[in-house]
Amino acid sequence: MAKCEICNKTQSNGNKLSITRSHISKRSSRTWKPNLRTVRALVNGDVKKIHVCAKCLKNGKVKRA
Repeated sequence: MAKCEICNKTQSNGNKLSITRSHISKRSSRTWKPNLRTVRALVNGDVKKIHVCAKCLKNGKVKRA
């Protein structure tokens, strides 16, 4: 399953709403997946490939190799 190895962000579930004539007529399930990137990073002094979400990369939580 898709998961960020820094913040443990995973996919979330919810409803996709079909709006017609100003009221909700149908609901169907959908998923939201995190924006993951495969990055070579320093983990405990070793270079490893890890899956990291774009938010963690942008905030500088990952030390890239």
